[in-house]
Amino acid sequence: MKHKALLTALTATVVLSACSVGQGDIQQSGDATAKKEITFLVFETPNLTPQVWDAAIKRVTDKYPGISVKKLVSPSEDRVSYAKQLLASGQFPDVMIAVSPAGFAESGAMAPFTPDELKDFAFPNNGAVKGKVYQLPTNTQTIPVVYYNKELFAKAGIDAPPKTYAELLDASAKLKAKGITPFVVGGGKDPFASTLAWTATLATDLYARTPDWMAKRRAGTVTFQDPDFVKATNKFADLAKNGYIDKKDISRDYAATEQAFLDGKGAMYPMGNWFAAAGDDAKRKPKWEIGAFNWPSDDGAPVVPAFTGGGISVSATAKNLPEAKKFALAYTLDKANLDNSVHNDGLYPAIKGYTPPSDTGAVFKLGYDLYQQGVRNDSVVQAFGWEAGDDGMPPGLVDKWRAAAQDLITGGRTVEQVTASLDDEWAKAS
Repeated sequence: MKHKALLTALTATVVLSACSVGQGDIQQSGDATAKKEITFLVFETPNLTPQVWDAAIKRVTDKYPGISVKKLVSPSEDRVSYAKQLLASGQFPDVMIAVSPAGFAESGAMAPFTPDELKDFAFPNNGAVKGKVYQLPTNTQTIPVVYYNKELFAKAGIDAPPKTYAELLDASAKLKAKGITPFVVGGGKDPFASTLAWTATLATDLYARTPDWMAKRRAGTVTFQDPDFVKATNKFADLAKNGYIDKKDISRDYAATEQAFLDGKGAMYPMGNWFAAAGDDAKRKPKWEIGAFNWPSDDGAPVVPAFTGGGISVSATAKNLPEAKKFALAYTLDKANLDNSVHNDGLYPAIKGYTPPSDTGAVFKLGYDLYQQGVRNDSVVQAFGWEAGDDGMPPGLVDKWRAAAQDLITGGRTVEQVTASLDDEWAKAS
């Protein structure tokens, strides 16, 4: 499988939302002292409910009854900031999922995985920090897929998904003329939900031309004020200027944004392929048909932005480090957990020999087929803002980039101000 660049990505008083999983095992064994407890930081979404996490954890503790797990729940989508708070207050979790290692790895807070521990992963070096992998490269995600409402497209006289960027703008104009919001976006406490269209334009106008752009930025040979980055950013800002993105929508959090699309409040929803879990949910799926396409480039050449990573990391100072690593690998490689990650979060497990379950839904298959086409025609590039390790931005800069996305939507800052600011923030972070 060939990819152009498929790579991954405060002192405070902290109130932990925590519960213990597998406590029944402790009492049944009658030997609580034999248990090795680890803490596990997770996050909840409409797809990843408390019940989903508890069942996944229990599958591992049933297999390894000598391990007990205290589950910690991030209070928001910003898991990195929460992990920083926990680290500063001396409560850094032993195990954490989908927490970028940037900053943590360099400071020695996370334990690296050995080549032998990574032998079952399809892309074992993704997200490496100075040659070492601190986050299991577990899943591939396409970010974004553009999901669309076929009923609203038909109402606006759009017969097929756009194949070029000009066609995308034409479709947006037709939708707006019919009183239909072209793009569903969000933000609020989940600022990443404001960025997906920008990730898309950066894929088609930056990474498709310069797949190693981030390495060049680290080397200082390119800047955020260079023409390709500015072009992509202008495209994103113009979507809002033209009324194709409603600036009021950035007050809406991720869950509400997802529901807004399912409720038919907009025609197109650029989002990670994890949306498929909601789109295929029998209780939530709309009566109208969902379609999907890749964000189109100017000339129609296919571009598929993707990220492999997002898995588990382990604290270097975990009290029970061997058990923490054992749990991390067992949790990640468990077949039922992998299958459930497909069903519950629409993920593409990047594990050697793994095949998604045959009962995946129609929306999942739409995104998966687009990704597989990208692999076959070598059009997979990085998903800007989601990369990890040496292939991502310096610690803290993703937050600045997300805030910039909201400013571009609202008009709070110009493209020139945003790109100059990102260069300034890069210098500070470096």
